[in-house]
Amino acid sequence: MKAFVFPGQGAQFVGMGKDLYDTNPEAHDLFEKANDILGFRITDIMFSGTDEELKQTKVTQPAIFLHSVILARTLGDEFKPAMVAGHSLGEFSALVAAGALSFEDGLRLVAKRAQAMQKACELKPSTMAAVLALPDEKVEEICAGIDGVVVCANYNCPGQIVISGEEKAIDEACEKLLAAGAKRALKLKVSGAFHSPCMEPARAELAEAIHETEFHTPQCPVYQNVDAKPHTDPEEIKANLVAQLTAPVRWTQSVQNMVADGADDFTELGPGKVLQGLIAKIARGVATSGCQ
Repeated sequence: MKAFVFPGQGAQFVGMGKDLYDTNPEAHDLFEKANDILGFRITDIMFSGTDEELKQTKVTQPAIFLHSVILARTLGDEFKPAMVAGHSLGEFSALVAAGALSFEDGLRLVAKRAQAMQKACELKPSTMAAVLALPDEKVEEICAGIDGVVVCANYNCPGQIVISGEEKAIDEACEKLLAAGAKRALKLKVSGAFHSPCMEPARAELAEAIHETEFHTPQCPVYQNVDAKPHTDPEEIKANLVAQLTAPVRWTQSVQNMVADGADDFTELGPGKVLQGLIAKIARGVATSGCQ
C-alpha cells in the first residue's frame, strides 16, 4: 500500500521549489497565490534568499508547507495515497494534500502557527537537543528527574530522540544522558523548545484559529503525531492538531502503525530526504523514495 509523508522544519534549503515554479504553470499560480495570502514574496526568499532568512520560523514553516503541498498537487492522478502522515509542521501539509483542509486555509494556519511559535520562543530561553543511542525509556526517565521543563519532543527513530525545554534543564539533561551512555546529546540550532510545555502560549493562540477553520473528511486516513493513529474525523483531527504544539511527535510509532496497517511503499514529498532515512531505520525492507 502506498503512503505519502511530509517533512517538517529543518528540511529547507535555498532554491527549494524553484524548478516547480519555473516549469509548472499550476505550481507557479499556487506560489503566487501564497505570496498574496502571506503579504510578502516568500518565493524570493525560498528561491534566492540567504540561509539566515530562510531559517526564520515565520518563513521556514510556510516555505516547507508550500513546497510539499504544491508537489502533491502537481502529481495529479499519481497522488493516490492509502494513508498519509507528516512530521510536526508536515502534518499540515499532509492534511491539505489529503483534502482535509483547503490550500488557502492550510497556509493561513501554518503562518499563524509559525508566528505564534516565534512569539513563544521569545518569552524564555529554551532549546532542543538530539540524543543518540539510548532507549526511549531511559531518556524519558532522566528527563522526568530534572528540575525544570525538559521533555521528549520527537521520537524520530529507534535510538534517536529529540528533547525540548528550558535552556538550563536541557544542559543538565545532556550531561546526565551522556553519563548514562548516550552516544551524543547535542544541542540543536533552533529558536526555542518546540513540542514542549514552553509552547503553551502558542498552542492557545493556534487553537482559536484552528477552531474557526473548516475541516473536511480526508480522502484517506491521516496518522497524526500526537497518538500515531489514523484519523478521518474532522473534529478529532482538529483536537490533535491543537495538542500537537505541546505534545511529542511520535514519528517512530506512526511509521510502525502505518506498516502494520499495510504500508510498504513510502514517498516523501518536500525538501530533503530526512524522513526517508528515518523510515529506513524504523521499518527495514519497505520501499522509500522522494520527490523534490
